[in-house]
Amino acid sequence: MIDVIEERLKAPPECDQEELNQDLFSELSSAITTYLSGQPFKEFCDSIYFSRFLQWKWLERQPVTKNTFRQYRVLGKGGFGEVCACQVRSSGKMYACKRLEKKRIKKRKGEAMALNEKQILESVNSRFVVSLGYAYETKDALNLVLTIMNGGDLKFHIHNMGAPGFSIHRAIFYAAEITCGLHDLHKQRIVYRDLKPENILLDDHGHIRISDLGLAVRIPSGEKIKGRVGTVGYMAPEVVRNERYEMSPDWFGLGCIIFEMIAGQAPFRKRKEKVKREEVDRRVKEDTEVYDDEKFTEEAKSICSMLLKKDVKDRLGCRNGSCAADVKAHVFFKNINFKRLETGKQPFGNPPFDKVPFELDPHAVYAKDVLDIEQFSTVKGVTIDNKDNDFYAKFSTGSVSIPWQNEMCDTSVYKDLCVFNMDGTPTPDLIPYDQQSNPPKKGLFSRLFGRQSCCTSDVDH
Repeated sequence: MIDVIEERLKAPPECDQEELNQDLFSELSSAITTYLSGQPFKEFCDSIYFSRFLQWKWLERQPVTKNTFRQYRVLGKGGFGEVCACQVRSSGKMYACKRLEKKRIKKRKGEAMALNEKQILESVNSRFVVSLGYAYETKDALNLVLTIMNGGDLKFHIHNMGAPGFSIHRAIFYAAEITCGLHDLHKQRIVYRDLKPENILLDDHGHIRISDLGLAVRIPSGEKIKGRVGTVGYMAPEVVRNERYEMSPDWFGLGCIIFEMIAGQAPFRKRKEKVKREEVDRRVKEDTEVYDDEKFTEEAKSICSMLLKKDVKDRLGCRNGSCAADVKAHVFFKNINFKRLETGKQPFGNPPFDKVPFELDPHAVYAKDVLDIEQFSTVKGVTIDNKDNDFYAKFSTGSVSIPWQNEMCDTSVYKDLCVFNMDGTPTPDLIPYDQQSNPPKKGLFSRLFGRQSCCTSDVDH
């Protein structure tokens, strides 16, 4: 297999570096998988570790209902319902629960949009995009249980935390993380299509995640799509003109966000400016953004102007088939170490990027007061019937594997429960009751893993 690696390293210079990195170990990985699927897997299936594995998979697949969680304060509102904080009763993990009212979905014919967001969220595993932990239904609503982001959104921070806008180094840091999030989406051929400050959320540690994937769509390889969707003033010219596109609208949106983070206002519409949609669309298609020399460095002007190009073929991230690597290589990010940023390990680059640029106050609330959040009106004239059940079944799939497993590790549940005897013999919970001389008392372990079928099932070797 060493020969395989050496052969891949001799790839011609014009070979795409990202493609080379992805394919470098593919043949070696295939060979290792083939080997492990033989005798090593048979030995694993005969071991106590496999029994413990089955216990965890059984627990992971338990039904999820409203009783799985404790509900807390309302954080905001989405298109189909409220968003509130919630906590998993068994682990203590905090999440945000996005409630989609069934009648409101049906009235707006939003079934496809809701299911699309759910399916895209569960397929993406990125530290820069909100994760879906659970999806379940109640009598009146469908619920998406997502990464909780206590730091509020960038719109709140830009316009409600002192003078409008951020320092250059804070804008660079957030722009770098947004770029990483877009890269993770684009690698799966997902175009986001609604990039704006209020859809970028901050977590407790000062990092951002892209949220609200309702307008995101997966584009088949080699194809383009069209659709005039997004938010006025942030939609790319090709979207406004209803032309076909791939990932280009997201890079235009990034340009809009960088501009707003630095200038304190969007490039094509002033804050609270009363102007018709048609005029904003005209500005997007025709006008050149104006830069304040006191706020914008030359590097900041450069990246904004390159991302906000009207013509897709001239836009940064879109030139000659380029992508996120082209954006990351811009001088604006010269002090960012993207490899370390993607792993979440400090330092993230040269000072001042050795740490996050803004640390949250644990006692502050970076959101509107509960009383200021508008209430949804009652939906009338809509009846839920049996025909809707097929859609609900596709939506309500319970826990999502990777986020659930991360939850078990982050809350120390895995460490506390995954216990083995030092001499290699099975612990009582791994021994069928009819083979135990002194059955243990029914404590936490027994309540969680009490169904012996989950660890004594026959396995086809």
